[in-house]
Amino acid sequence: MESTEAVLDTQRHNGVATVTIRHPAKRNAMTPAMWRQLPVLLAALASDTSVRALVLTGANGTFCAGADISTLRAHLGHGGTDEASGTHGAGGEYEPDGTQGSGAVNDPRTENDPGAVNGTPPTATTAPARDAQELAVAAEDALAAFPKPTLAVVRGHCVGGGCQLAAACDLRFAAEGALFGVTPAKLGIVYPATSTRRLVRLVGPATAKYLLFSGELIGTGRALLCGLADEVHPDGDLDARVAAFTELLATRSQLTQAAAKEFADGPVDAARVAYWRRESAAGDELAEGVGAFLERRAPRFGWSL
Repeated sequence: MESTEAVLDTQRHNGVATVTIRHPAKRNAMTPAMWRQLPVLLAALASDTSVRALVLTGANGTFCAGADISTLRAHLGHGGTDEASGTHGAGGEYEPDGTQGSGAVNDPRTENDPGAVNGTPPTATTAPARDAQELAVAAEDALAAFPKPTLAVVRGHCVGGGCQLAAACDLRFAAEGALFGVTPAKLGIVYPATSTRRLVRLVGPATAKYLLFSGELIGTGRALLCGLADEVHPDGDLDARVAAFTELLATRSQLTQAAAKEFADGPVDAARVAYWRRESAAGDELAEGVGAFLERRAPRFGWSL
């Protein structure tokens, strides 16, 4: 019988680390403990030189139904039920990614209060919301900052906090029939500023507003068109495609990948440009790449983070 424990599983194989979100009782909804665990786990994988790429996925045919709303409902006095009975049937999703706080417009009277949420001094109800959002944003930021290529592999629901995590990955491959959604408008919460800007960069302002304003779920066809999915495959073919692609990533120059990721993900100052130029000039990556091409063999790149 499968365990109902909420955990993040990690496996390593041929230079690829796979992190699996596993919470079968709530369709892989993220608990506070899971949000806290993810940055620690990512830090360990980032420092492991044998890991050259990261896959984030969900167990049992669902990526992640968001955050476990029952952890907030208990604080608000609504009991310990989960959101499977309410929000879009995904089985999770209170969405700490949006519960006031980060991204909210503060009242000037309270903007200097470190405990204020959305311009409101903390209370017995706003404090849990603020804490939950901070956990989700910290996990999202840690995933976005992971220095090696990251790939979200999506089946089933990818909603709220789950979509927040998928958007923080470099790439997203999905199975046909997967559903994506950002649902703070269904819950009356404010999506974080950093998460909103990341979504806008990924899908554009109009689609980001559509998702945020409506809370509607979109299928893989629209996700592929707007950039929320990079590839869509029949469910039975997805694992083979992911394995082939990540194995390919593991053979490529990590120097090229790391520099490209940093340049693509945000403003880069002159010092960082100079750093990457020095790394390129000092190493043997170019010589190895050119030599392998001329000799018609697979390159053996040696630079690593």
